[in-house]
Amino acid sequence: MCLNLKYKQVPTAAKNFSNAQILTAELKPFDPPSISTSTLYISQSKTMFVKNMHFQSNNLGKQVTLMLTLSPDVDRLYEDVFPVVWRVINFPKSGPYRASMTYTSQFAFSRAQEENGKVVDAVTSIKINNGEKTILTEANDIYHFSTPQAAASGILQAQNHTGTTQEMAVGFVNKGDFTPTPVLFFSDVGDGSNVTAKFTPVLRAYITSDYEATSILRGQVETPAILSQDLTGLAQNTTWNLSHDATTGRYTLTHV
Repeated sequence: MCLNLKYKQVPTAAKNFSNAQILTAELKPFDPPSISTSTLYISQSKTMFVKNMHFQSNNLGKQVTLMLTLSPDVDRLYEDVFPVVWRVINFPKSGPYRASMTYTSQFAFSRAQEENGKVVDAVTSIKINNGEKTILTEANDIYHFSTPQAAASGILQAQNHTGTTQEMAVGFVNKGDFTPTPVLFFSDVGDGSNVTAKFTPVLRAYITSDYEATSILRGQVETPAILSQDLTGLAQNTTWNLSHDATTGRYTLTHV
């Protein structure tokens, strides 16, 4: 699944919609050679999926931090759109350890806030599905997303009608969560902006202690990823072993 995000200028014909800005998200199939494309035409209203992932280690021999992101391959990455750290896991030097997390393909828009380089809890957010649109407005310093309405098939839309520059995020919502987990962060979303991004839920794992959960990645991670995995190709439940080669110093994640 690909999620194309675009800012578009709204026509000025309507009185209350001048200088408005639209953030659109267009779902397109992602076609890795090892996966049947028929399984990747995802309509969120009908084929929402859940991925439960478990990461474990045993007697690593060294304490280490694993950072996980859902990093997209997009145009103008680290210029107009920025990945957000999903999880940070500290694995001990000795003994067994296990950490679990869940990804649900229920997307959401949020009016995001940045604090000390991190995305803090959204002030307001809205779940949204394929073929729907919502409008962000402001009145008396209260921000609100309208109830999603039908739009063109295959796209998600979030229109900025607040009259001011906003910071927005696209993320996902797990069952039982009140606020979305941010995946992509857009800063300084001003009138007339035209930003295009493509999002595929690709899980990337890094060995680094330089970041915290919800940190905004303003540039490429200096260490190479030890895992890059398209989540649409995974079973609902998977387990990954983290291991360390004392001779080379390298870490690996192995699907078991």
